[in-house]
Amino acid sequence: MTVRERFHAVMNFRLFDRLPVIEWAGWWGKTIDRWHTEGLPAELTDCYEICKYFGLDVYRQDWFEIMKKTCPGAIRNILYDQQLPGLVKNEKDYEQVKEHLFPDDAIDERVWEKRAKKQKSGEEVLWFSFDGFFWLPRKLLGVEKHLYAFYDQPELMHRINSDLAEWIIKTTERLCNICEPDFMTFGEDMSYNHGPMLSRNLFDAFMKPYYERVLPVMRKNNIISIVDSDGDVTIPALWFKDAGIDGILPLERQAGVDIAVLRDMYPDMRFIGQFDKMVMNKGEAAMRKEFERLLPTAAKGGFLISCDHQTPPGVSFNDYKLYVRLFMEYADIAGKISRSPSS
Repeated sequence: MTVRERFHAVMNFRLFDRLPVIEWAGWWGKTIDRWHTEGLPAELTDCYEICKYFGLDVYRQDWFEIMKKTCPGAIRNILYDQQLPGLVKNEKDYEQVKEHLFPDDAIDERVWEKRAKKQKSGEEVLWFSFDGFFWLPRKLLGVEKHLYAFYDQPELMHRINSDLAEWIIKTTERLCNICEPDFMTFGEDMSYNHGPMLSRNLFDAFMKPYYERVLPVMRKNNIISIVDSDGDVTIPALWFKDAGIDGILPLERQAGVDIAVLRDMYPDMRFIGQFDKMVMNKGEAAMRKEFERLLPTAAKGGFLISCDHQTPPGVSFNDYKLYVRLFMEYADIAGKISRSPSS
């Protein structure tokens, strides 16, 4: 199978030759800095070239920037730093900031045309990401004010998400004039270690309507939709499913997420991640134990094993090479189980 054929076979619960061997989110910069002192060639800085060096499948991503290229640096810095109080206090503030948001040129068409050729040959999987309907209001208002705004400023919340939905639809349609990406993610990060940061009622009122507006565009273009949320997503996974989302990542083990439980609860959802990054520097026995935990679910399809949120700098170059070797071994085992008559 090609890289792309394998992705679609696994994610559509068909027989597959082996699991994809991927690092969905790349690596911390400090991780790469460490590896450059331990054997990774110094000239390798591009994450996709590093993927090829380790023999990983290449899944190429764009996160489409919500800010226009002309956005002032002061606004850009605040939107990137979630520790700051935010830019927007009311609708007048939003109107001023909106002038710098929702660009018509978020897609670099020449870049995507080149990528489409590799995708067509099966060499690469293409995916893209947008700020989601929890994520963008939080960036604009700041963490604390955002949570109050569900109650104090509902009109502003709806206006932001309506504008975001319109921009997502337009941008996706432009992209699909170039190629048909394989999957996409909505950045949300709306859970922490004890579950979601809002109630089901608030989700249904402030987020679900906008997912229901944009997801038909994804389905029309055969794009698998996945929500990217840290923390324990066990409960809100159902909310996203009911809104029409296809899957969830990264399934952080330290937050108590268990892929076997998720699979039992949501048998037709797709999942990416779940490999506990905290065992990646604990040696072969610990890593094998983690792969063994994930193998039964992975062999059933609909689940791509990957580090549950970027390989941290505590993992040495040799640790990672061992991890990849074991990953390839268990990827083959999963494929054999998938194709066995008894599976």
